[in-house]
Amino acid sequence: MDYRNPSFSFFSILTIIFILCSIIIIPQISAVEYPINVWPKPTTFLWPNPIAILLAGNFTISAPNHRYLTPAVNRYLRQVLTEHHLPLVNPPLNLTSASQLNTLTVIVADVTSQLTHGVNESYTITIPSSGSTNAILTAETVWGAIRGLETFSQLVYSNPSRVASGLYISDVPLFVHRGIMLDTSRNYYGVNDLLRLIKAMSMNKLNVFHWHITDSHSFPIVLPSEPELAGKGAYGESMRYTVADVKNVVEFGMEYGVRVVPEIDMPAHTGSWAEAYPEIVTCANMFWWPAESQWPDRLASEPGTGQLNPLHPKTYQVVKNVVHDVATMFRDELYHAGADEVVPNCWKTDPSIQTFLSKNGTLSQILEIFVNTTLPYILSLNRTVVYWEDVLLDANIQVSPSILPPENVILQTWNNGPNNTKKIVDSGYRVIVSSSDYYYLDCGHGDFIGNNSQYNQPPGTPQDDGGSWCGPFKTWQTIYNYDITYGLNEAESKLVLGGEVALWSEQADSTVMDPRIWPRASAMGEALWSGNQDEMGNSRYAEATDRLNEWRYRMVTRGIYAEPIQPLWCVKNPGMCNAVH
Repeated sequence: MDYRNPSFSFFSILTIIFILCSIIIIPQISAVEYPINVWPKPTTFLWPNPIAILLAGNFTISAPNHRYLTPAVNRYLRQVLTEHHLPLVNPPLNLTSASQLNTLTVIVADVTSQLTHGVNESYTITIPSSGSTNAILTAETVWGAIRGLETFSQLVYSNPSRVASGLYISDVPLFVHRGIMLDTSRNYYGVNDLLRLIKAMSMNKLNVFHWHITDSHSFPIVLPSEPELAGKGAYGESMRYTVADVKNVVEFGMEYGVRVVPEIDMPAHTGSWAEAYPEIVTCANMFWWPAESQWPDRLASEPGTGQLNPLHPKTYQVVKNVVHDVATMFRDELYHAGADEVVPNCWKTDPSIQTFLSKNGTLSQILEIFVNTTLPYILSLNRTVVYWEDVLLDANIQVSPSILPPENVILQTWNNGPNNTKKIVDSGYRVIVSSSDYYYLDCGHGDFIGNNSQYNQPPGTPQDDGGSWCGPFKTWQTIYNYDITYGLNEAESKLVLGGEVALWSEQADSTVMDPRIWPRASAMGEALWSGNQDEMGNSRYAEATDRLNEWRYRMVTRGIYAEPIQPLWCVKNPGMCNAVH
């Protein structure tokens, strides 16, 4: 089903009548003219006569009883009654003398739909201005209803609480996959940090938390079948995620409409496995870039060496235990198996691999052995596998497309912007876009190695990218304006599932997580939900600035420490911070 153009159920008759009448009377009005913001901007926002109405003191939300919708209803009810948000600019809205709004009625056509990839997230909201004390939210699924509840909460403001009224919203995302990738191996994040991230994602209608759990630096997840991996590979006892922790994160995600997709990176980025199983890891604990050698002769792409040995039989015993446990702990249908940055010289340090190569074998054949052995097992657990693009596009070590069935494999791109997206879809694969030129949130903070000579230059030396391999810093405008289907035709664009911004954690932990991610991830959220262009096809990042200022402020009042994008003076003086062109 194409969720970009959903068919609405018979439950939407009342709202359809409303929109038809509105279209006859007035053109569409953008909420940007009023400091009552909905972020991301809805697909359709009709507001013929902008006014507000008071929420009744005994305001209620009526909805079907459901394991995850009911907690969401209770949460949003508390929020709209107690938040009392005061916008940065007082809304120029008249308060109608009509009856107060007593109820929001939530109607869900299908309460059985699971939170899975591609689930229908569409919803409509009708809030009357007079003649009724009941607002209506209709959705095809529970997950669309949760999106609609978030929108309704953003329409409520002031003390006593009042809500924008006389409006109709019809909303559906452009892309089904809208996510954030967080690396918890290089630096550790507490469970409460992960829960706060999921909460903020739901506010922004992002639906996938891609949890990059392990890497060469640490193995923080405790697995029942392989407890020594975390026992010896975690930074410490207090820096581990237990089975109970994972259950907490996954369940919390369900209540907020956010899927949790695990990534256990392999066969590269596995140095931390060597603490428990040194025999299955090549070049572990070696210096990453031997002295006097060139970049192609490195052992890893950054400090922290180690790659699984595909020729060692015990490798697959351990890997299958890991995959089984992770698939059991995480219910999502997607399983991210990594497969990025396999560095040739790391494998070449191992005698068994040296022997294989001496008999005319190749490193690509070794990677194919690994994928051919592990991929069928992951698929047997009813998972679709996500790999980083390297498994197909790396210049030195890659596998044949014949062993990567497009119906079971999704590729995630991070190099070369739209060029690699094009290569992936031309090969027939679905793609998740995380282009480092646009979507990497860690870029621009310099290098983390201790003796980079780039920092020992005389005054006046050009700073270039400041030592950051993917610099400069990716501004919210850069992220907002990126077209993840650039250069693709209609058929190719349908293979683009969506995108993820990524926070790698060489220089990040819980102390800076919020400002590194927000509100830049909000910018991607709107671009992937309703687009980054107006009805005329023009970029709308300029008009989005005031809305994002207001939304960032509201996130802060909700406990998300998003960084500012402008001085407050700019908000108080509209238009004065614009450029001359």
